[in-house]
Amino acid sequence: MRFVSVANMRAWIRETGPERIIADLVDELETDFRRWEQFEREPRVASHSPLGVIELMPTSDGTAYGFKYVNGHPSNPSRGFQTVTAFGVLADVMTGYPTFLSEMTILTALRTAAVSGLAAKHLARHDSTRMGMIGAGSQAVFQALAVRSQLPGVTRLRLFDVDGPTAETAARHLRHLGFEVSIEASAADAVRDADVITTCTADKQNATVLRVDEVPAGAHLNAIGGDCPGKTELDLEIVRRHSVFVEHEPQTRIEGEIQLLPADSPVTELWRVITGADAGRTSSEQVTVFDSVGFAIEDFTALRYVQRATATTRFSEPIDLIAEPEDPKDLYGMIGAPVLV
Repeated sequence: MRFVSVANMRAWIRETGPERIIADLVDELETDFRRWEQFEREPRVASHSPLGVIELMPTSDGTAYGFKYVNGHPSNPSRGFQTVTAFGVLADVMTGYPTFLSEMTILTALRTAAVSGLAAKHLARHDSTRMGMIGAGSQAVFQALAVRSQLPGVTRLRLFDVDGPTAETAARHLRHLGFEVSIEASAADAVRDADVITTCTADKQNATVLRVDEVPAGAHLNAIGGDCPGKTELDLEIVRRHSVFVEHEPQTRIEGEIQLLPADSPVTELWRVITGADAGRTSSEQVTVFDSVGFAIEDFTALRYVQRATATTRFSEPIDLIAEPEDPKDLYGMIGAPVLV
């Protein structure tokens, strides 16, 4: 069994480059979205508490099985912990043996960004140049790189966060990566004239960080912050009035922006746009909303990609996790217990 640690994940990303990895992940995701119906598709298993949520996200394509363990605790930074941590496992369906274990705190940021990039590729205007971002935390830089990887004209970015130092840190990283960045005084200023908008805030509540009258005509919106029951970011009129696209509708009805809409409100699963089964953007004036909560198939894709990309490199190492007795029917004998006579 192979293992990618946090240290090796960091080293691999530094050597390969985050934007290249995100672009590769977009391609891998697109391939798996095209075979979406081959996967097991169940909403994640969640354990909620007043402070956050712990989740398991499983899926299988019939050959390999994968799951991610992930938490979301918005108050963690005030106590010196990260909001989100994660790890993931792949296993062989034929034997049931795990084959790969990886950190996924960093990888999830790359995966989440790549899914936004995939949505922007298929739903945003191809002549997009301006991006507005509400929320400058852990996801911000990755999200900007993902959009630029699919829409190379997007080089100008307006940024807003209620935490000034967080916004300054994100802006510094983004400028170093070649973006023209301005820090704005409000969410409305950040999305002014934006072609692509990303909302990603952490508070676990039904909030309104963006109003319907603030969304420019023709914009594409990646709404990625609403990811559990009782947590939304958008004015409800945004998802009432505009075209909404989701990953797995049953899960998004529970966790996404549409959790407050009637169960029969129209939405389109993104895989159907990618395969051509349903239309995506139909005009330059249309506002498209990707209500993204994250789904197990995306983590499966990311794990398979990292497994292949690191397989013969120094970034992947063996881990002694599975007991393998010489006689598969004699596990007791493996511990070297004395034989009683």
